Order: sequence, then structure tokens, then C-alpha cells
Amino acid sequence: MIRRAVLNDAEQICGIYNYYVDNTVITFEEEDVTADEMKRRIADVTETLPWIVYESDGKILGYAYASKWKVRSAYRYSVESTVYVEHGSAGRGIGTALYTELIETLRHSDIHAVVACLALPNDESSRLHERFGFEKTGYFKEVGFKFDRWLDIGYYQLLL
Repeated sequence: MIRRAVLNDAEQICGIYNYYVDNTVITFEEEDVTADEMKRRIADVTETLPWIVYESDGKILGYAYASKWKVRSAYRYSVESTVYVEHGSAGRGIGTALYTELIETLRHSDIHAVVACLALPNDESSRLHERFGFEKTGYFKEVGFKFDRWLDIGYYQLLL
């Protein structure tokens, strides 16, 4: 089941996200996020934009959301999309289901452009975005540093 996130989901969302913080370069965050901080993030996003979760038998297996792309007024019709699936649950269609719902929700809003920022290389995420019609529009070399190595990022964009 896909539904809107609520503040009480923060702890389970942290469980998903902090695995990636601690073990991967998919996120450039380096410190675990607390449930209180995640509640703040959820509240900030859900004031105006969607944050959804994929839930099965009371357990959240993934989440996706759209956040402001930039704070300047002229960017108000653009968002950045994010999707995370619980480690070990990839390949079950959860990310695809979440992105389908997220993008469809954004299509029925005043949002014009969706931007995704990916740590590269990340073939799985690149393929997911390309399946949804995102085009690779930018590449930055060595702009992040985590786990004692320099990391590249790619920007993907979908015009709605």
C-alpha cells in the first residue's frame, strides 16, 4: 500500500535511510538522522509537497518525496525528487511503485520540472530515472567526499 507519510513514520524512515548514510555513498549525509530530525523534514516537505511511503503489513519498505529545488521564487515550479527502498528489498518493484505515484501526483499539481541528483556511478538508480523519462542533464566531478574518496554526481531532469 502506498500512502502519505505522517510524522509517526519517522523512526521507520530513519531505519531505511540511515543504512544508506552508514554504508553507501548514495547519500552524502555522513551522520545518522534522528527520528526528531526526520519528523522535522517530513513536516517541512508535507506543508506543500508530497512525501509518500510504501507499507506492507505495517512495515515501511520505502519512501519517496519531492522537495523544493531551490529557495528563490523563480524556482517554485521545480522540485527535487528522492526515493529510498529498504536495503534488501530492491527488485520487488517498490521504487517503481513509489516513483509512479510521486510523479503522477506531481503531474496533477503546478510543478513543471523534477530534478534528481544521483551519486555516480549508480546504474540501478540511473535506470530507474531513465525508465520514467528523466534525461541526464548534468555531471559534476568530485564534488562530494565520503568514506575517504571523491564522488561524482549526475543531474537528471523530467519535464512534466
